[in-house]
Amino acid sequence: MTDEQRDDGASGTVAEAIAAVGPRLRALRGRKDLGLAAVARRTGISVSTLSRLESGGRRPTLELVLPLAEMYGTTLDDLVRSARPADPRVRRPQFAVGARLVQPLSWNRAGRSTYRIHVPGHDTRVELQRHEGHEWLFVLSGRLRLVIDEDDTVLEAGEAAEFSTLRGHWFGSTGDGPVDVISLFSSEGEKVHVRSYEDEDEDEDQGEDGDEERGGGAPEGAETAPAGGADRA
Repeated sequence: MTDEQRDDGASGTVAEAIAAVGPRLRALRGRKDLGLAAVARRTGISVSTLSRLESGGRRPTLELVLPLAEMYGTTLDDLVRSARPADPRVRRPQFAVGARLVQPLSWNRAGRSTYRIHVPGHDTRVELQRHEGHEWLFVLSGRLRLVIDEDDTVLEAGEAAEFSTLRGHWFGSTGDGPVDVISLFSSEGEKVHVRSYEDEDEDEDQGEDGDEERGGGAPEGAETAPAGGADRA
């Protein structure tokens, strides 16, 4: 996209927002069951100006819109918000967790986060982890080995699994090739499996103290990661 196209898009968004103010003012007045004369008395804005504002014949200014927003019990943001919805795409960078590539697919909402995880074919070493929470997995492609305590299961593409993370758990490749997984887990799982790696990158000099702050979790030399795997999931 060129700078000119971006400018045109921004100008269009502003014009749409301004054009939407009039209908919003009319709708707010209708909800209050007020006539133009009553609004004019309360705000000091003339009836003719109010009529032109609502019809789009008068450009809304701060001096006009501010007293109206106050009288209607709304905010300037609500009156002039863009008519276009916000870009719904999640723009969060992919990062490495051990040998795995992790792509955030959501913002942390209500204590849960969603990640797409690429597990390389050589990632086969089982390292069980436990923490508070619950985890859900869906295999996009490849064959996923899932170990929960003594249970050892292979999930094929299109299969899902759900389990309490209070149980020892790990997932990785069967050794047959790479695996792509969608993983959804709680804030505690995110802290153990994702943020622990980020913290290590920033605080390598903290040594054992850093491990204690992260819950003391994995034995010396063991790696942690997003859910289950090398529990680097």
